[in-house]
Amino acid sequence: MKKQRVIGMFDSGVGGLTVMKEILERLLDVRIVYFGDTARVPYGNRSREELIRFGEEIVTFLIGQGAEMIVVACNTSSATALPVLRDRFDIPMIGMVEPGARLAVEKTIAGRIGLIATETTVRSKAYSSGVSRALAKGTLPEDLVLREAWQLGEQAIALVKAQGCPLFVPLIEAGLANSSEARGIARTYLAPLQAAGVDTLILGCTHYPFLEPVIRETLGENVLIVDPALAVVKELEILLQHLDDWECSGLLESPAASVLGKKHWRARYFVSGDPGLFRQVGNTLLSEGIDHVEQVVLGE
Repeated sequence: MKKQRVIGMFDSGVGGLTVMKEILERLLDVRIVYFGDTARVPYGNRSREELIRFGEEIVTFLIGQGAEMIVVACNTSSATALPVLRDRFDIPMIGMVEPGARLAVEKTIAGRIGLIATETTVRSKAYSSGVSRALAKGTLPEDLVLREAWQLGEQAIALVKAQGCPLFVPLIEAGLANSSEARGIARTYLAPLQAAGVDTLILGCTHYPFLEPVIRETLGENVLIVDPALAVVKELEILLQHLDDWECSGLLESPAASVLGKKHWRARYFVSGDPGLFRQVGNTLLSEGIDHVEQVVLGE
């Protein structure tokens, strides 16, 4: 019987559950330990130093819970803290930016990619760099006409507009993703992207899929919405296969039996803030539902 790997995942709040949903539905042989830093949400206005410190605290906690790999299910942390976390921890880590940028390059049909994200992610220019790196490493559009035009130097492919959306995360954390307030704010934030003529929009924050119906309603059907979570699942599949291969060859020790030997569970949830609000908002997204959330205060 194939072993169930344990994935540690963290986000500033409920947003990472949009990534978790895709993983649970597509990867049946994994368990997930999720940490939502709801006492310190939003991350979008935090300094790089704060985000690194938060990340170190959370990754240490997740490893203590038996995590064999980490998904940084937060675009802000992926754009700022992830390189440092990779240097400081000897555990595989997957972020959101690189997979999301590659997926956007693959899906664009006109080469005009847009981004909505936290202000910190926008300022980092991580997605703009990610699109350029994806092209440099050989990622090409699936659209054959655009691919040929780009290869001939006749058509650019780039992130042409990035829009900070600071009010989106507080709305979602408050359970107001489908409200009239959300629709009005979305129209304001998305107007510059419409004016820029983007054909593909990256949801550069894991909270934003909660708003996908509102975003689609505002942009119309001609703009493709890219959720980096789908690309993260593909990266996880590759990493899981590597871990199995390394373990079979003796290059990797088996995880601690004390963690994996507990009664069967598919997902465990921890938050730094109010467990009740997290469970309420999370249950609007996850079909399996969230029965128990444990509060854990870090950094004290």
